[in-house]
Amino acid sequence: MTPLFSVLTPVYDPPHDVLLAMIDSVVAQTFDNWELCLVNDCSTDPVIASLLDAAARSDKRIKVIHRSENGGIIAASADALAMATGDFVALLDHDDLLNEVALASFVEVLGMHPDIDYSYSDEAHLTPSGQIVTPFYKPDWSPERLRSQNYCTHFSVLRRSLVNEVGGFRPGFEGSQDYDLILRVTEKARYIHHFPYLLYIWRQLPTSVAGNKDAKPYAYESGKRALQDHADRLGIAATVEMQEPLGTYRFRRHLTRTPRVSVIIPTRGTSSIVWGVTRNLVVETVESLIEKESYPDLEIIIVADTPTPPSVIHALQRIGGDRVKIVWYDRPFNFSEKINLGAAHATGELLLMLNDDMQVITPDFLTDMVPLALEDGVGMVGAKLYFADGTIQHAGHVYNGDPYHAMFRWAGNELGPFGLLVVQRETVGVTAACALLRMDVFEQVGGLTPMLHSSYNDVDLSLKVRSQGHRVVWTPYVELYHFESQTREPHPSDEEHAFIRSRWREQLVNDPYYNHNLAPRRDDWVSKALR
Repeated sequence: MTPLFSVLTPVYDPPHDVLLAMIDSVVAQTFDNWELCLVNDCSTDPVIASLLDAAARSDKRIKVIHRSENGGIIAASADALAMATGDFVALLDHDDLLNEVALASFVEVLGMHPDIDYSYSDEAHLTPSGQIVTPFYKPDWSPERLRSQNYCTHFSVLRRSLVNEVGGFRPGFEGSQDYDLILRVTEKARYIHHFPYLLYIWRQLPTSVAGNKDAKPYAYESGKRALQDHADRLGIAATVEMQEPLGTYRFRRHLTRTPRVSVIIPTRGTSSIVWGVTRNLVVETVESLIEKESYPDLEIIIVADTPTPPSVIHALQRIGGDRVKIVWYDRPFNFSEKINLGAAHATGELLLMLNDDMQVITPDFLTDMVPLALEDGVGMVGAKLYFADGTIQHAGHVYNGDPYHAMFRWAGNELGPFGLLVVQRETVGVTAACALLRMDVFEQVGGLTPMLHSSYNDVDLSLKVRSQGHRVVWTPYVELYHFESQTREPHPSDEEHAFIRSRWREQLVNDPYYNHNLAPRRDDWVSKALR
């Protein structure tokens, strides 16, 4: 069956040439089974009506209605949806442009995935001078990121029957009506597809968000309401907060229960100079944990090499009291074995893997991590880590030919490309220097792999977790310093490198949260064209 697409476009006083260019971009589609549903929302410029009518006379696939009063974008979008007869609806603003293969690309995927209910594409901006700039090369489907920002937006194609089933465009979400609709559709969608191509060009005009972030302040409040409704529909105990930059949100989950968390810290009691002062690393780590964290049910399992000085053990017991349990390890260094040994002695429902060279920044950080780790579908949660100089050590993994830390050594206060560093999101992996997961997930994947004694054990763990259908989530709201790696760069052995590449060859070059338009073997989201 050949699908019919209904392109929905509300129209209100666009520049004449811009309107005509939009229509031309639809007419130019290489797939021709479409209808363009244009709704003139009582434009004040009388020429708009004549331009629309002329377009309808020139092509029978173009349908036009003229509203008798201005109802706003939601009313006009609802009218366009009511006009639609297609199997799928595509959302196009009156001042934007479609790539000529936009619809054909969807048809190609539909042949392979007939259950596709929602798709979105990469997009870019068009300057007033005609330059295509700021391409947004997006991740594949990332529901947690969608809860932080409407990264999907353009070019959205939705199954019309599902759009109608969820209630279409809802009043009360002016400026974020698409966001609200996408959230409701993706809650029920069977298959969601991302097109890693620039299929949509968003024109920068003073009246559009693409050209002026402050053009529609009401839209951000609408987005907040849409996200709060989303949380309430799914039964997620959360509060949504606006944050900087505008258009990003904090989806703050709440603790509904407090299962025991077993913190596993491998150590040999080393001291080092940090910020010009000699400190015992594990003692300072545990001290900052206890000082900053008031979580009610916490046990701290110290997996200590036998050379660990008795004074260190005494200090840990003094600081942590009966919450501290010492487990001795008398073999050559093997990080994976030490974590597995600690897990074998743990009594918690949740395991927090924590290096011994950390300092907690965020008070009560488990309040953010625990609800995420307990949520259905989430397998592991990672944190934002800084070197001693405040630059970023970890913001999630990137598997881009080899494993990398995202935005490695960027300034700690950077927003990142398209807000990457300030939004909670799925990632292909997180570092075991600070990672929280349920004990049942840890056991399901067999814990850490002992053959990876010093490097790549967290890469392997992350991929094992994802292979079981769980999501790995990174949060920017849990911050810690990670000291020792600042001066001791990891040097994976040849055997470890060969092992990880042999076991996960395909996954290391196909990171679903990166994009093939971005430069390989980099961690900073630079496009291939700019490298």
